[in-house]
Amino acid sequence: MKIKENACQCNPIIPVHPDNEKGNRKWKLIFLLGAALSVWVLLYCWVEPAAKFLTYSVFQLPSGSQLGSSVAFFLYEAPKVMLLLTIIVFGVGIIRSFFTPERTRQMLAGKREYVGNVLAGGLGIVTPFCSCSAVPLFIGFVETGVPLGVTFTFLIAAPMINEVAVVLLLSMFGWKIALLYVATGLFIAITAGWVIGRLKLERYIESWVFDIKIVDSAVTTQRITFEDRAQYGLNAVREIVGKVWPYVLAGIAVGAAIHGYVPEGLMASFMGKDVWWAVPAAVLLGVPMYSNAAGIIPIVQALMEKGAALGTSLAFMMAVIGLSLPETIILRKVLKWQLIGIFVGVVAVGIIITGYLFNALL
Repeated sequence: MKIKENACQCNPIIPVHPDNEKGNRKWKLIFLLGAALSVWVLLYCWVEPAAKFLTYSVFQLPSGSQLGSSVAFFLYEAPKVMLLLTIIVFGVGIIRSFFTPERTRQMLAGKREYVGNVLAGGLGIVTPFCSCSAVPLFIGFVETGVPLGVTFTFLIAAPMINEVAVVLLLSMFGWKIALLYVATGLFIAITAGWVIGRLKLERYIESWVFDIKIVDSAVTTQRITFEDRAQYGLNAVREIVGKVWPYVLAGIAVGAAIHGYVPEGLMASFMGKDVWWAVPAAVLLGVPMYSNAAGIIPIVQALMEKGAALGTSLAFMMAVIGLSLPETIILRKVLKWQLIGIFVGVVAVGIIITGYLFNALL
């Protein structure tokens, strides 16, 4: 019996090409990111009116009162800073997906010293870094032949010029001060690294560091997709924002108290530009302190509103952030005290000069 060829026709199964499926996921992710950005913009625009409504309508605090001023400051600054922190950390996280510690060492190794110092300063901004990674990074740089001055440029730039500090300065002082901070931090890092490199201080590195041979992890040749980089950015938000938000809120709370209760002009009496000893005193006070940008910048903003000079305030902030006490203690594992002292001294002098310069020009 002959069966007709078209007696039972089924819809043909069209195979989904992997590239098509990958493209669909990419566009879906782009749509979700665009929707999230739209929500972010709406929330950011509502922060100020919402803070005023809560302070003066819901809580019914008197306008112009010290308590009302403090509460309005906190309710405005806290969500604004968190929103800015989230979006910028996400963007920086994507940028950081292009850089690994191994790749950073490879980029710096074999470069001429002056080129390496400039490159190290730039890489310090975008490369993941924290105090706990100071020692392995230092060892890896030394082992791969990166000059000591270039290594210190990186170690200074990485913690000092971080996205948290830039976000807070951008939200509280505007883009000009944020850009000035980045440029100044780079200048201090590059100059300090160059000076340390000229002094030929390799003899103050612990001898066991030169005996270690770092085995780099195999560099994967797998192509990193857009989805991977977006996930890297989300992971950065969870890790960084999830870690610093208590410091942000604590710093803004202290700043709100100063904003509402400290009399106008009080800080000018001992942190003003006319007080010649204010800048070195601020640096000496900041060096042994343990804080980070999230906790110190909101306080600096409030101090400046009460009369503290910009140069003095930035010098204090840079000393706290750039000369972190935990990082200095950790570096003692690989450096002798003489080199640590020179490192702290050179950076402190650079910060002091910067503070005086800002007070004179601004």
